[in-house]
Amino acid sequence: MVAEPIQTTLSIDKSGWKKIKLGDVVREVRETAKDPVAEGLERVIGLEHLEPESLHIKAWGSIANATTFTKKFRKGQMLFGRRRAYLKKAALATFDGICSGDITVLEAKSGLLPELLPFLIQNDKFFELAIKNSAGSLSPRAKFNDFADYEFLLPPKDQQEQIAELLWAGDEALQSSNTALCSLNEVRLAVRRNAVCDKAHQRVPLSEILQGITAGRSLNGVNTPAENGNKGVLKVSAVGPNGFEPLENKLLDNGEEFLPRFKVNKDDLLITRANTTELVGRVCLVEDDYPNLMLCDKTLRLDIKVQKASKLFLLEALLSLETRAQIEGVATGTGGAMKNISQPEIMALKIPLPDYNTQLTIAEKIASVIENRKAIIENITQLSRLQKSLINQFF
Repeated sequence: MVAEPIQTTLSIDKSGWKKIKLGDVVREVRETAKDPVAEGLERVIGLEHLEPESLHIKAWGSIANATTFTKKFRKGQMLFGRRRAYLKKAALATFDGICSGDITVLEAKSGLLPELLPFLIQNDKFFELAIKNSAGSLSPRAKFNDFADYEFLLPPKDQQEQIAELLWAGDEALQSSNTALCSLNEVRLAVRRNAVCDKAHQRVPLSEILQGITAGRSLNGVNTPAENGNKGVLKVSAVGPNGFEPLENKLLDNGEEFLPRFKVNKDDLLITRANTTELVGRVCLVEDDYPNLMLCDKTLRLDIKVQKASKLFLLEALLSLETRAQIEGVATGTGGAMKNISQPEIMALKIPLPDYNTQLTIAEKIASVIENRKAIIENITQLSRLQKSLINQFF
């Protein structure tokens, strides 16, 4: 199911709006806490806890683990990541706490509805000014004075209330979709853990269900994706955390070197033979044909025996913690460098394998979760686009 397109433009009458500067209605707060514990503060926010282009704080540190930060923030204030402003980190505090000195604490002054401040700060034009005026080469920082002169049209208070209500309703819909996505992810993990890796299933070497393994070739290319029919070779990052990433490829220097026998096909089950400890042996199932892309020497195709295993079931088995532990246990490499897993070691991996019909039944459940997940992700994409468009139109 594909979500219906959402209209992203509005006809807004701004004739009664007043042109002002950000500093007229927003102030920087420089409150400190000498003894956070005595003040009952428990949470610490660093830049790593702020997500790009997200209003919501989903992670934090603990005062109990010690911190050198002294800057205090309060519920309802905005936390703007002033270091590397191009990351677009700005979130609304929903609790009191302590934050990094690389975070600027902002709050609304008289004239600006506090509920509107988060969306004002999330405006693309605001970030552009903050980025432009940041100082420093390796780690540029933006000061409040660098963006206090940002000019925009401020609506009257009654319209501010209407706009805030609209934008927060959109945010609520977006968060609801994100919650649904998290729930589906948990369902998939539960199916993988309880059905795919059921202890009652026999464990067999992967070699029993493979005709063989196909390895591509390492060819010279530029770090630009192949487009418009040009030929490309996959990078190891093409096997991504959420599936196949076709743009993770290198445009071939010489398209005539492209080898059709290694082209990427729909339903190819791919595995990486070299990467970091956490990523080596990562797998994905390709959902479309990519006749202009070919396998590299570090991205292998697992060729499955027909009627021996369901590719979708096998994908989940290879993604399981049980199999990951085996892969990380046999991968070789020194220190924190790239780890490798050989074809014989891949063949020797032991995976759960019930009878074929049972595999298909489990695979149907997984396929249903995947399709619902796609629909929710599309909805999230459209809601995010709508939210961003409205913010930019208002401010």
